[in-house]
Amino acid sequence: MKKLEVFDPAMCCPTGVCGVEVDPVLAQFAADLQWLGAHGVEVLRHNLGQAPQAFAANAAVLKEMEAGMERLPIVMVDGSIVATGVYPSRAQLAQKLGLALTAEAAPRLKAQGCCPPDSGCC
Repeated sequence: MKKLEVFDPAMCCPTGVCGVEVDPVLAQFAADLQWLGAHGVEVLRHNLGQAPQAFAANAAVLKEMEAGMERLPIVMVDGSIVATGVYPSRAQLAQKLGLALTAEAAPRLKAQGCCPPDSGCC
């Protein structure tokens, strides 16, 4: 089983998807992690504000953080760093994990504006 670990900067909650104004990047990333879990990937997520011991226990993560806090988030696959400073897209995560990304697995944006979602008018 593949293992994906995410080392997030300090956030208000474990996923960062909380509060009045939710960052759409964090919301999409949370959905992407759920998708990975549903496809057999072990997903572990560590928040610096809530689980600093996970950061301290990983020498590679500590080395990245010494270079600057802007290196967070750090994403690892099977113990190797695959991304720093950004949340990879679902397609990027799938590629790094060797998963096939089908058209139906691609995230879709919901209709906004004058038309109700799934109305077909837009």
